[in-house]
Amino acid sequence: MSDTTIWWLVTGGLVAIELTSGSFYLLMLATGAAAAALATYAGVGFNGQLVIAGGVGGLAVVWWSIYRKRHPGLGASSSPEQHLDIGETVQVEAWDEQGSADVKHRGANWKAVCADRHALQTGLHRIQGIEGNRLVLEKI
Repeated sequence: MSDTTIWWLVTGGLVAIELTSGSFYLLMLATGAAAAALATYAGVGFNGQLVIAGGVGGLAVVWWSIYRKRHPGLGASSSPEQHLDIGETVQVEAWDEQGSADVKHRGANWKAVCADRHALQTGLHRIQGIEGNRLVLEKI
């Protein structure tokens, strides 16, 4: 298998993992792998390909970090009024030892935590916020 094919497979793999994880940084690394694949067409040796992949991918990650710091409204943790799920209700059947629960919301299973960790009660709860991929609930 040629170096070009390997780099394109790495690029595709990183994009596929990004689609399942939601980490935009993997797309930046995929950019580096794609740059290395293009470098093979130019006849760059394997060590040069590694340097190009690391350099382009690393610079893209640094650039994205700086961009996100300058534009804090990006991403899932932005202002709460942008989340359409806030205010919706879910049914909590049971809480586990760590203070989290599995709830069903809009046809999907979600991990949920209670805003008041001392009041872990079952029943109907309102979505108060979203932290990453977890719902923050308050008892109704």
